[in-house]
Amino acid sequence: MALTKRFPLATFLQLSSRHLATQATSTPPAANPPKAQAPAPAPPAPPQKTKFGPLKDEDRIFTNLYGRHDWHLKGAMARGDWHKTKEIVLKGSSWIIDEIKKSGLRGRGGAGFPSGLKWSFMIRPPDGRPKYLVINADEGEPGTCKDREIMRHDPHKLIEGCLIAGHAMGARAAYIYIRGEFYNEGSSVQTAIHEAYKAGLIGKNACGTGYDFDIFVHRGAGAYICGEETALIESLEGKQGKPRLKPPFPADIGLFGCPTTVTNVETVAVAPEICRRGGDWFASFGRERNRGTKLFCISGHVNNPVTVEEEMSIPLKELIERHAGGVRGGWDNLLAIIPGGSSVPLLPKKICDDVLMDFDALVAVQSGLGTAAVIVMDKSTDVIKAIARLSDFYQHESCGQCTPCREGTGWLAKMMNRFGKIRKNPVDFGNPS
Repeated sequence: MALTKRFPLATFLQLSSRHLATQATSTPPAANPPKAQAPAPAPPAPPQKTKFGPLKDEDRIFTNLYGRHDWHLKGAMARGDWHKTKEIVLKGSSWIIDEIKKSGLRGRGGAGFPSGLKWSFMIRPPDGRPKYLVINADEGEPGTCKDREIMRHDPHKLIEGCLIAGHAMGARAAYIYIRGEFYNEGSSVQTAIHEAYKAGLIGKNACGTGYDFDIFVHRGAGAYICGEETALIESLEGKQGKPRLKPPFPADIGLFGCPTTVTNVETVAVAPEICRRGGDWFASFGRERNRGTKLFCISGHVNNPVTVEEEMSIPLKELIERHAGGVRGGWDNLLAIIPGGSSVPLLPKKICDDVLMDFDALVAVQSGLGTAAVIVMDKSTDVIKAIARLSDFYQHESCGQCTPCREGTGWLAKMMNRFGKIRKNPVDFGNPS
């Protein structure tokens, strides 16, 4: 009775007939319904690389570091320079910057700033001002000689790199600021530029891409301070080489008041090979955040001083023993090593036994990779006198603009020289007086 009050009889019969029709036409359930498949397991993460170096010959970017081959355009092209440069440029600035970012390339001048990010700062809406690329070839850090070898024996890598980096930033010209004392290196670079102009690789319609790009060489006057990017720009403009206050940064107001990127010789010279082989290839070398290959300058108390290209993160001990013939008198005769040029703290032997040569590993031991200029000191070294000599260098090269540097370098030099003249006992310093 209650059911007929809620649903009229006609409605009840209609619903019942629909239900029976649905049951008659529906497919009977399968005897064994298929089980739901479990989701496929995620692919295992690639194993972490734990061994770094030695670098294979086919992976070397700089193939003429020792001047064994012809560095002119014909010889450079035979070794792979200027190969597919037109195709790289035509792929556009965004593609080039993406490859540089993918490669993990960090600045090779000492600071280690991510190069792809730095170049991307130049990508902005046009405001009527031209953009410039400036190459810092003012290599003056004691112990550093890597850029010198590139300019002397592989200048076309630098010229090709300028074209590709300049196009990525939208620059109309590049200025190569070469240390004044580098006469032969400057001559090689200037000759390479003339060859590239003559072959139509730079200048109007560079490489047939419709992109106009000029390169100029400017010789410095020997001031160490001009290695600082804003002091270098001041010198390029014909002023005294003294650093500017930042901000504004060169990417906003740089050379001649225009957007400018200042970058290192080695950083630019590796860019073409990264674009040819791919950012992933370059990133396959070294540890995370320390990717790629690197030029290392090894000097001091070794059997074979050398500049060599190796994989980032190679152990310091292996680097010296494999390429520099080991420490004079054997590894046990080692006292200390300056791992990245004279401006970074030295490392005692117990740290040198295991440390890796990359940015993060050396920061972790309170030093730095710097320019990767490895200065080896054996147990015959008077460390106090060595530091005093370096202090004299920085006192002499201070531009005198800022009080802490102007006054501080002088006092450091005086203190270290006085310290070096005191009577020393073997128990105090670990080596005989």
